[in-house]
Formats: sequence, structure tokens, C-alpha cells
Amino acid sequence: MDTYLETDRLYLRCFTADDADLLIELDSDPAVMRYLTGGKPTPPQDVRERILPAILAGSEKWDYRLGLFAAHEKDGEAFIGWFILRPKAEGPLDEVELGYRLRQAAWGKGYATEGSQALLRKAFTELGVRLVWAETMFVNSGSRNVMEKLGLAHVATFFPELEPIEGSEHGEVRYELTAEQWSRR
Repeated sequence: MDTYLETDRLYLRCFTADDADLLIELDSDPAVMRYLTGGKPTPPQDVRERILPAILAGSEKWDYRLGLFAAHEKDGEAFIGWFILRPKAEGPLDEVELGYRLRQAAWGKGYATEGSQALLRKAFTELGVRLVWAETMFVNSGSRNVMEKLGLAHVATFFPELEPIEGSEHGEVRYELTAEQWSRR
């Protein structure tokens, strides 16, 4: 398995066709899915037939430089979740989304910040990215704190038309960081 990126405690790799069970387990945890679906798990069939094939197609489309990456602890190699660094489907390659979804066992250990910092560095120093953006629900203070630690700034609050879940009445937030801002840090 090829490593896409390494940190002190983590390694990130491209997903493979054999990773459906990892994604199913992750998306089956109501706490993990709280700010995404209100805690409703992703049906395993959706993971196998729609989500994983889309992840694999995206990796191929972006020459394995951008996409969704499986995250593992170096110590023991446990799967802890995934990180994302990718453009919108038809968006410019120099504007990418940064994000993550981690198993509960990985929460509170600084992995979200550690993996995201490494992805920002790669985006701005190796991949020619001009703008990194991230979005979450306004009430997701944990993810908002990570975004702020990383130096991303809140630029918008919006109210998408989605199935209402607890906290959705407060909207979603978007944070951004440019290459120029990152280089001045």
C-alpha cells in the first residue's frame, strides 16, 4: 500500500476497492454521523455501490494527487477514518476542500489537526493550490476549532436546503485559507 502522506503519528493512503468495510463501520456510528445525517448510518449498499466507487473514480481523475485518503495510526496501523483534499467535481484544481471524518476512538487526540496541517502544507507547497476551504455545521464546535487552529478564517454562514437535523437551524459555516495567507504564517 502506497503512502500518500505521513505525519508523526499517521499515514494517509488512497482508498482501494477492498476498503468498503472500513467506510461502512465509520459511517455506522451515530456519533460520527451526527453533524452529517443527524446520526443516521449510511446504508452499506450505498457505500459499496455509490460512495466507494466515487472515491476511487475521484482519485483516478485527479491522478492520485487529490481525493479522499484513508488514515491509519502508524503505531498499530489502526484505521482511524479519512481526510479529504479535493476540488469540487467540476471545480478548479487550485481550489480544494479540506476535511476529515474520524472514528470516535480517534477523537480528542489531535489527529484532525495533525492530518489537516500536513495536507495544507502539501496543498500549498507541492500541489499548487491557491485556496483551501472547509465547511461544517455552525454547531460543530470541534471541527470549527480545528479550522481556526489551522489558520482558516470564517468567511460565510449559509443555510442549504437539506434534510433538517438537530442544529441545522443555525446553518453551515465556510472557512478559507489562501496560499498567500498560509505563507505569511
